[in-house]
Amino acid sequence: MATYVYETIPEKPGDPVKRYELWQHMSEPAYKRHPETGERVRRIIIGGVGMPGSISDPSADRPGPVRPSEF
Repeated sequence: MATYVYETIPEKPGDPVKRYELWQHMSEPAYKRHPETGERVRRIIIGGVGMPGSISDPSADRPGPVRPSEF
């Protein structure tokens, strides 16, 4: 199961937006309503931690020590 972040869709301008972390299987479609409260929701994308050596890994910009055996 994966954890996804959802936020409520305000009914009118100025209504507060609430965020929830909800568990669901990756094969399930995104919720349109909160499973317990029935509020209208949408899944949102938030930042995360990148994989080591990826573009989002700041240490990837600094090359490590090179040993002669690595040539």
